[in-house]
Amino acid sequence: MCDAHAKETPPEDVVWRDLTPMGRNQTFVELTLPLPWLVLSWWLYASALWPLGAIGSFMYFLCALRLNHEAIHDNLGLPRRWDIVILHVLSGAMCGCNCSVAWSHMQHHRHAMGPKDHEGKCGEMGALEVLLYGPRFPIELIRAAWMNGGPKWRRRLMMDGAVVAIVVLAILASGLTFLILHLVAMAVAQCLTAFFAVWITHQGTAHTGLAGRSQRGPMARAAYLMFYHREHHLFPKVPVSRLPELAERLDAQVPGYADSRQPVVPWLDTPVRASRENARPVRSAPSG
Repeated sequence: MCDAHAKETPPEDVVWRDLTPMGRNQTFVELTLPLPWLVLSWWLYASALWPLGAIGSFMYFLCALRLNHEAIHDNLGLPRRWDIVILHVLSGAMCGCNCSVAWSHMQHHRHAMGPKDHEGKCGEMGALEVLLYGPRFPIELIRAAWMNGGPKWRRRLMMDGAVVAIVVLAILASGLTFLILHLVAMAVAQCLTAFFAVWITHQGTAHTGLAGRSQRGPMARAAYLMFYHREHHLFPKVPVSRLPELAERLDAQVPGYADSRQPVVPWLDTPVRASRENARPVRSAPSG
């Protein structure tokens, strides 16, 4: 299935374009996905159960990453200018520079695990190494985007910086404990992004020819489908919410795909028993 010296390419015999349209209801779901976790974390931080707020913050950050990711790939069914607005808003809400993430992530897709992949180089580190590298990761993405992104991306980086500065100053000026704890949680989350958003889905794949790791089963759903990472790399225009259906098609219709899969968390993975005899026939999607 995979050549250890070549980048994995999308199979040509799988229909996927029917999975890309986003209706208004689905767009609304994606836009509001992080909000319940944000409210829960704030409520917990303001209560006697404040240590449990970290769980809410972790889930909020995960859902915000998914929303940010969909905006990067223009997968929300919105005009492109609104995707950029969402990146700026999330920069303030997550206390990080999401436009640097956007620029670096698109380079990650173009140069996956190569020397120009500023994001993906984490995948070749060891677990402890990437955890120690974590605090430098956001800074290096900003530096790479600033130096290589051109004037348009520099303007976006400056807008992100202004939004983050306003949010941080407002939180500190408020003196509200639950907001200060949110700020601390976001700072920690930014330092762990290299581990949870990059390393965990790419570690051990650099020389396998696989586009990334991919999970099946309850763990994949608990991670809000962000662990269908191999499928995302092969078909980045398919929204995250529809990656399970895309994965089913690939498992059933592409010889060797299911057998070559590497799960994110093997002991929590559900094995795939794909059968081409049971798969409905498909035709190649039209190009263009």
